Amino acid sequence: MIDLKPACETMIYLLTGTSDDQLTRPTPCAEYTVADLIDHIDEVAQGFAAIARKDTGEPDGTVAEATPEHSAEGRRLIAARVRTLGQAWDDQAAWHGDTALTADVVLTNETWGKIALTEMVVHGWDLAVATDRSCTLPAATLRACLAHVIEFIPNAPVPELWGSAVETSDDAGLIERIVAVTGRNPRWADAAIRG
Repeated sequence: MIDLKPACETMIYLLTGTSDDQLTRPTPCAEYTVADLIDHIDEVAQGFAAIARKDTGEPDGTVAEATPEHSAEGRRLIAARVRTLGQAWDDQAAWHGDTALTADVVLTNETWGKIALTEMVVHGWDLAVATDRSCTLPAATLRACLAHVIEFIPNAPVPELWGSAVETSDDAGLIERIVAVTGRNPRWADAAIRG
């Protein structure tokens, strides 16, 4: 079992600190603006919390709540959903069993939990660099995420969700190594400024 709460708390900090004038900025996810990325984070928070609860339908057995409007209040609501995600995976039972995303994609809940961690870590970095901030996470969180992406991404059941790995220097930090494995340029912010 991995504690997702530190990654979720960092994401909460980043979400609530994002300003309205940053919503149209580009992000390391080429197809996403900051607003699009925040929408995706909301979908991830709701979907992966449902997996943790063993809810094979929509979250809480009802229709999934729509992503709120792009406002400070909306970002606070998404932050609350991210907190719920971290709490849901704090239950040991969440990590047992298998869950089918589709008929062709059935993974252990342990794997789904690690994917949820990766979503929070990598998209936390995406949001941080897109809004000129740092993404600070405990070393234990980063080590768990790195171990997962090194093993999982080259063999992912839906490989098109990830870009080709980017080379990093031997002395690269943990977060740089993680984002490089997922196909992101660890120096994206520098490249964006030059571009």
